[in-house]
Amino acid sequence: MKTTFTIILVCFLSVFCKAQTPIPTQTQDTLSVIKLAMYDTKVMLKGIGHAYTGPLRWKKDDWIVAGTIAGGTALLYFVDDDVNNFFSKRSDDLPTVLDEVGERGGSPQVIYGLTAGTYLFGLFTKNQKVRRAGALMTSSAVTAGLLQTILKASTGRSRPENGKGKFEFNPYSGMAGFRSFPSGHTILSVTMAHAVAKQFDNAWVKVGIYALGSIAPLQRIWGGAHWLTDVALSAALSIVIVDSIDNYMNKANVYPDGSKKNNSISWKFNVGLGRAGLTGTF
Repeated sequence: MKTTFTIILVCFLSVFCKAQTPIPTQTQDTLSVIKLAMYDTKVMLKGIGHAYTGPLRWKKDDWIVAGTIAGGTALLYFVDDDVNNFFSKRSDDLPTVLDEVGERGGSPQVIYGLTAGTYLFGLFTKNQKVRRAGALMTSSAVTAGLLQTILKASTGRSRPENGKGKFEFNPYSGMAGFRSFPSGHTILSVTMAHAVAKQFDNAWVKVGIYALGSIAPLQRIWGGAHWLTDVALSAALSIVIVDSIDNYMNKANVYPDGSKKNNSISWKFNVGLGRAGLTGTF
């Protein structure tokens, strides 16, 4: 109930705050840190509200993407057991360093620390590009974090390590073993990676960032904490959230010097003999 109230409050504030009026870069440079923080807070609140109310503005192409993601997840459901069995037999082979990086790298403490640190650095140095990046990272992480908290409790999916199978659900049980979907580590790490990758144009840099962001999701599958479908759908939700908030910032032009180019991922569903997959192009 507390989390639900928080989401409703955030959406209310973001929707009913008066329209965000972009402040020219030259003017932003002259504002005090406190006024800049107030401006950015309003931007982030509206971005969070924009992400939560996004489905209300979806058009045909958006629904096609949503249907593709849902269809792809449904197909992955058929291999959940096989993937879990494959990794569970090799759980002892997971390098310790990757296990540590995956476990800690996707934790709320690390992710929120990095997002807050990035934003505060941009705020106190009055670097608009870094401020924008920090605002995108923070608002995306908050949006994804609140959403995954609600979904974990309401779906109550059994974790692979429970041994009860992928079709076992126990909503609102409060037991840690029934909080498999979504994967919190995946949502936060992919949200972070996608928001950071948007700040770079070089494809190889983007690949490196996404590779780092994929460590936590893989570790969660390898360690038996989540099913493949948990991780795949969580990653998709993260990308949709970041793209939604980034699009709001671009269209509202709240950071005038920020790039307004389309930096979202283009999805294509591929089906062939013995394979099915979702390909993202950036």
